[in-house]
Amino acid sequence: PRPLQSAKARRLGAPYRPRRAAMDSKEAQSQITQMISFIKAEAADKAGEIEKKGEEEFSIEVHRLITEQKEKVRQGYEKKVKQIETKYAIAKSMAINKQRLEKIKARQEVMHKIENDARAKLVSEAQAPAFVTKLIVQGLLMLLEDSVTVRCRQSDVALVKGCLAGAQDEYSKLIKKETGADKKCALEIDTEFLPPAPVSGK
Repeated sequence: PRPLQSAKARRLGAPYRPRRAAMDSKEAQSQITQMISFIKAEAADKAGEIEKKGEEEFSIEVHRLITEQKEKVRQGYEKKVKQIETKYAIAKSMAINKQRLEKIKARQEVMHKIENDARAKLVSEAQAPAFVTKLIVQGLLMLLEDSVTVRCRQSDVALVKGCLAGAQDEYSKLIKKETGADKKCALEIDTEFLPPAPVSGK
């Protein structure tokens, strides 16, 4: 039931208080709605900021992981390249050393063959008067003395003595041919002898 209003109040046109209460309720509801809208907007903005920040952090993390993986791949590649280069350098060095050793071995074999052939030839020609005569003449040409004492092994005294006259004549002919001078050299056998010839196999 509508509450009673005094005559004085009706005459003065005083407001009806229940109607004002109804208006206050609508304003409160409007304010609540505005507050809810504001909260929702704030929540949406905050959610947007969180989402944006999350996306940025995700992008940064993805970039970091990609960079780390690239660096790992690069380091692995460089390591493999270095391993291959090291293996190649070792193989090349071994091949060069092997080739060098083979050359040294072949050279030594050739030198041994030449040495053996020369020794065999010297042994065979050591007793040849023509060979001994040439050796004496070569010695005289290096010395260019008027008299020379020839030292030899005691076993070769007879052979060397038989070559002295021929060596003197050959020496004088060579000097005359090359210089035009007349030069002779007196030869004799030394009383001291060279060591005996080495025994084969020792």
